[in-house]
Amino acid sequence: MRWALVKVCLAVTAMVVVAFAVPLGLVVEEMARDRAFSDAERQAATIGPTLSITTDRAQLEKAVLSTEPGAAGRMALHLPATGEPGGVAVDIGRTRATARELATVRTSGRAAVTEVPGGSVLLQPTAVGPPGGIAVVEVFVPQDAVSYGVTSAWLILAGVGVALVVGSVVVADRLGVRMVEPARRLARAAHDLGEGRLGTRVPEEGPDELRSAAVAFNAMAGQVVRLLANERERAADLSHRLRTPLTVLRLNAASLGEGPAAEQTRAAVEQLEREVDTIIRTAREQRPQTQPGGPVTGCDASEVIRARMAFWSALAEDEGREARLAGVDRTARIPVARADLAAALDALLGNVFRHTPEGTAFAVDVQHGGEAVTVLVSDAGGGIADPEAALERGRAREAVGSTGLGLDIVRRVAESTGGEVRIGRSALGGAEVRVRIGLAGQRPESGGRGPRVGRQRRRPRGGGRGAGRAWGRGTGRGAGRANL
Repeated sequence: MRWALVKVCLAVTAMVVVAFAVPLGLVVEEMARDRAFSDAERQAATIGPTLSITTDRAQLEKAVLSTEPGAAGRMALHLPATGEPGGVAVDIGRTRATARELATVRTSGRAAVTEVPGGSVLLQPTAVGPPGGIAVVEVFVPQDAVSYGVTSAWLILAGVGVALVVGSVVVADRLGVRMVEPARRLARAAHDLGEGRLGTRVPEEGPDELRSAAVAFNAMAGQVVRLLANERERAADLSHRLRTPLTVLRLNAASLGEGPAAEQTRAAVEQLEREVDTIIRTAREQRPQTQPGGPVTGCDASEVIRARMAFWSALAEDEGREARLAGVDRTARIPVARADLAAALDALLGNVFRHTPEGTAFAVDVQHGGEAVTVLVSDAGGGIADPEAALERGRAREAVGSTGLGLDIVRRVAESTGGEVRIGRSALGGAEVRVRIGLAGQRPESGGRGPRVGRQRRRPRGGGRGAGRAWGRGTGRGAGRANL
């Protein structure tokens, strides 16, 4: 497209230059010729007053020599013979015209231009006495005078024409670049996006049509990223929620006692947990930082927390943990889907059971405010050594068997409402996770993400203190909590 536009502009400009420059050059040449012969006529006319006064040769020679062409030897004067007996014609100056040409001018009485070697001569007839006598003034016009300035004019016209052609080519090339380069960028971006580089975007530049195409491409790429991010988040969240039933399975497997079947069951549960961790990490690779929004119905935080605590209290009793619940005696409506809040609470309580020794007490408090509802989960364990690292998005801690996504799920739930998550030291002596859920902030990103977690009040089969001890041995009890 670029070179085609250059060729079109080159052809059009060349035709325009030829159409205007050639006629203009011919006009300049004709004007130079007219100027030269007009000057010759003017010089010839200066002899007329002298001829009307006298025909004396000496006087006429002085008059001829007083003119510019006469002094340069380019003027001649031809007088007719007098009517007296023995009168002869008189010629003054160098004669270049033939006798026949002079006779023709005397007969016609009109000026004439005749070509001679080296230029042209202007023959100007003038009436003198006696009556009927015609003198001819001859002025030689060299060829240089006829073409004076013509060559310079042609060179100037040629230079202007070349400049116009070059300028048109440059302008056409720049216009072609302005049109072609955005199209090339769009093609490269589409190729990169097809190869999996999801961060590829196109500058919204160029003509209106290509700018609109760039806007549409960027919107499409952003939508693709958001859709993939949603799928990754959904896969990671669903996989992480398997931690809760896995905890029950491990407790039940730990209470099976000894024997090949029991060992196989425990090994299968551990293998299942490793596979779930692998799925979570894989789903969170290259996760974008933004997600699309959407309205949700919301839920009663107090009711959800009571339901989940009923489940975890049964496990706490098996491990000899003291569980305390406060602040759930009144309704606390929050703009978070029930399943999301349940998943966040399960992640926090699962971390308590997973990373503190059995027998460690924990508590869940709900604080009501005018602009936010705060959920505090605290324990009497060893605390979190590096709170900032613990809140890093999706960071895994292989040393403690964590995917690093529990607190990430909690944080996304809080930040989706304009809230936040903070980690500190609790009154029980261990870690305290403070989840602030805004009531008038940003709406949650998507509603009903992940499966719903119902109430579970019965104790798991095979539960007991022995199960708690086996669970503690299987997870490295007493290990410090990190990025959970």
